[in-house]
Amino acid sequence: MESLLPFAFICLTSFFTLTNPLGTMPVFLSMTQGLSQEERTRIVRRATILSFLILIGFTICGQLLFTLFGISANGFRIAAGFIILKIGFDMLQAKYSNTKLKEEEVKVYADDISITPLSIPMLCGPGAIANAIMLMEDASTISLKITLIASIALIYTLTYFILRFSTKLDRMLGETGNNVMMRLMGLILMVIAVECFVAGLRPILSEIISNGNLQALQSVV
Repeated sequence: MESLLPFAFICLTSFFTLTNPLGTMPVFLSMTQGLSQEERTRIVRRATILSFLILIGFTICGQLLFTLFGISANGFRIAAGFIILKIGFDMLQAKYSNTKLKEEEVKVYADDISITPLSIPMLCGPGAIANAIMLMEDASTISLKITLIASIALIYTLTYFILRFSTKLDRMLGETGNNVMMRLMGLILMVIAVECFVAGLRPILSEIISNGNLQALQSVV
């Protein structure tokens, strides 16, 4: 029990930070402006369920998939950095707030954004995936593994309710407040994208430099 509680605390705090439902709210509100409450609810439900299933999948067999396909976590971070940078740049220009859809296009648009970018990479990004894989490796007992999976389920349940009722904030903030928050979060997303890109690139460059120094030393010897 003594080791279970600290592990649960680490799981909950780290996944809540990496999932960042509060930071996702302005993105969700801006992308779904003009949609009905029913469509917004469906988008939230679809995005959170999909994010949960993806993260659980990587938690259980993520390391195996990386090994099988020869994918490195650093390469995944670099690719995600480009995606998040593009989303942040569009938010900085308030592009999503100008989205106008025909009635027959609403369902396709809702299905599309519930997968990308809302589910991937925002609610289930490379940071959350890497954290899940790392924590699963640290979970040495069945109780710890169950705690990890339960923590992920709890975080996405909380994320669902935060985004589900975020429409009330739209009326409180108004169009001006929503645009200001969207631009601010767009700037923060761009900073996160740069950090994500650098975090993935740094180990690769370090390995290249180390290998270069090693080869130079071997040639001298």
